[in-house]
Amino acid sequence: MDKSMKEDTTKIVSVGQIDIGVPSERPKPNFSDLPIIAMRDLVLFPGVTFPITLGREASVRTASAAAEHSIPVGIFCQKVASVETPVLDDLYEYGVVADVLKTFDLPDGTHTAIIAAREKIKIEGLSAGSHIPGVLSAQVKPVHDSVSRSSDKEFVAIVDDIRQTTLNILQSGNEKMSDLAFNIENIPGPQLLINMICTHSPFTPEVKIELLKKNRLKDRGQLLLSHLAHSEEMAEIRAEVHRKARRNIDEQQRNAFLQHQFEVLREELYGDDDDCATLEAKAKDIDFPQPVRRTFAKELEKLRRLNPQSPDYSVQYSYLQLLTDLPWGKSTPLNADFASAERVLDEDHYGLEKVKERILEQLAVMMNTPEGRSPIICLVGAPGVGKTSLGQSIAKALGRNYQRVSLGGLHDEAEIRGHRRTYIGAMPGRIIDAVKRAGSSNPVLLLDEIDKTGSDFKGDPSSALLEVLDPEQNSHFHDNYVDVDYDLSHVLFIATANTLSTIPRPLLDRMEVIDISGYLPEEKIEIARKHLIPRISEENGFGKDEIAFTTDALSKIIESYTGESGVRMLEKELAKVIRKIVLNKMRGKDYKLTVEAGDLVDYLGVEAYTPERYEVSDTPGVATGLAWTAVGGEILFIETSVTQGKGEKLTITGNLGDVMKESAVIATQVVKARSAANGIDPDSFENRQLHIHVPEGAIPKDGPSAGITMCVSILSALTGRPVKPRLAMTGEITLRGKVLPVGGIKEKMLAAKRAGITDIILCTDNRKNIEDIKPIYIAGLTFHYVRTIDEVFAVAFGD
Repeated sequence: MDKSMKEDTTKIVSVGQIDIGVPSERPKPNFSDLPIIAMRDLVLFPGVTFPITLGREASVRTASAAAEHSIPVGIFCQKVASVETPVLDDLYEYGVVADVLKTFDLPDGTHTAIIAAREKIKIEGLSAGSHIPGVLSAQVKPVHDSVSRSSDKEFVAIVDDIRQTTLNILQSGNEKMSDLAFNIENIPGPQLLINMICTHSPFTPEVKIELLKKNRLKDRGQLLLSHLAHSEEMAEIRAEVHRKARRNIDEQQRNAFLQHQFEVLREELYGDDDDCATLEAKAKDIDFPQPVRRTFAKELEKLRRLNPQSPDYSVQYSYLQLLTDLPWGKSTPLNADFASAERVLDEDHYGLEKVKERILEQLAVMMNTPEGRSPIICLVGAPGVGKTSLGQSIAKALGRNYQRVSLGGLHDEAEIRGHRRTYIGAMPGRIIDAVKRAGSSNPVLLLDEIDKTGSDFKGDPSSALLEVLDPEQNSHFHDNYVDVDYDLSHVLFIATANTLSTIPRPLLDRMEVIDISGYLPEEKIEIARKHLIPRISEENGFGKDEIAFTTDALSKIIESYTGESGVRMLEKELAKVIRKIVLNKMRGKDYKLTVEAGDLVDYLGVEAYTPERYEVSDTPGVATGLAWTAVGGEILFIETSVTQGKGEKLTITGNLGDVMKESAVIATQVVKARSAANGIDPDSFENRQLHIHVPEGAIPKDGPSAGITMCVSILSALTGRPVKPRLAMTGEITLRGKVLPVGGIKEKMLAAKRAGITDIILCTDNRKNIEDIKPIYIAGLTFHYVRTIDEVFAVAFGD
């Protein structure tokens, strides 16, 4: 603490032994026009009486006039001591109102004034003028300090520590503070003690202004104690360095010692940081598992030892903040109303009866046994069939929080398991991040596009998912960033995929696959009416039921303008029609709110797709098959021609895959084996060449389901007998002539009905697939179930 504070260049005289009387009744300051005395490096605190040496003529005139006429003045410190003629902008905004008790000249010719500080003030702006001509004045406002009650034990302890620390510094031999020892030991009031030490302390004006700004005496005391402790610590360090130097320690030992002392000092300065206190208070209300609580306490201690300005501080703080943000033990109550859950699924999704039935089974089990483990569900289907929205509906039906985790294009294992905290920019994995965002430990997490993960030198995310999606392991899921086990066993995981072919077998074995085959045209019409059209109409400024589409219009959009299993393209085409209506409305043209089939060319242009229709023909060698595609079923014509000649006996064209080519070879052998039974001379094959062609050669085709169709086409070409009209067939053939079942029956039947087919040949084992289809969708179709190729020939050509 310092008695060398100066207003110009002259030392300030201590008043430890000066007895200056302070008037009991002081004149009231004029806060709107208060004369100012600018000090070079003195910051005066309320209640302190202090002698100052006046060097500037303006300061002498102001002090003399204030003392003579009992005018209170403002004492403010300059920001830059070298400024000779300061203005208000050159002063710190905080100062004190003071009374000039007395002015006198010292024998060395300097002018001295005794100043008694009153209360703290703050500069508000310039004043209109001054009572004392030619001196600086300002408009100020008083700022009152609040004093803690004597019952505040923490404040009492702070005051005692300030007094003792100051005495310790004085006893250490600091001559600059020796004159204060008597005053400090005998000052009774905490306010005067704190302000006296603040005034005399050897701190910079910037530090003192920060002390003066504190409006609570307790806060000022805490900050003062911190700076005093720093001064005391530095004094001890200097003494220790001198002792070490006298013992001729080498430079390396000295640096190590100083570094250690700096760490200790930094702990004293930053150990009680607000961030640490906030995290600790937050952690008290969290139900941490015991190992996690121990880890949190250890990491919090590390944070206390770090300098808040250090880059490591923010890394450590972010980690601890994540631990407190994770929903340890927090669960949302499970919806126990099964009827409402079933109603939610029915309202959100039309059709998909089998899928909704399986989901309702799982919901029923979860409601019946809330503590049971949930299976990992994988919804597989073409784009746009509603896989993602089904996940949202499941969360809504269960009353759980919902988060979506996109896995498409993921090729870094750290995106699942998280990065280790030693790396710059480390983050937790997407699973832990989704749980944090969900805010509960039992959310529904949708793992979207799980079939589109990749692998490279950064690891294989699908392998990391094995732990996440295994109910036996995920109760102790270990994220590299979190570095403690987290229980994922209460999370309901729902994965979505377009195909199973790219999902690794170990991962696929952990999931229960639910196939979403797509929507029937009739279902798409209902979805458009109940969901898509009302939503799109509202988005474009119409009422929910204001725009209507006829059934024919919707059917034509589905068949001629979209080619998909889902309804995503249908939604886009409906939006395009409604935007055209909006455009006509804004142009002032006539517009219709009921869209008919004949209007679609004006709205959507020419048809993008031409539905395949059955062509009635009595040409031998042509048979109609049924095919499955990712966007639904189609009819497929297979053509066979017979020519005379030698050489290659069988030619296959039409962009066919290996399996379909094998089916053609097998079909040829089956017909040859039954040539005599069907009125064909077996020897005639030596001089005949067969050519099998499947039209639309630009489209790749593969699969075994065209086997019986090829047999019928070959036999028709060889015998010259046309196939029964409006007949289609699907089934795999073996060399023995046995007909095997095939897949995609639902889509194939709908394609047959749209194309005008009336009779269909199927394997007997496919009867169960027909029984699963609603009768309304297959009305008008006649099914012929067969087991052998001979039964197929009997139906195709008549007995």
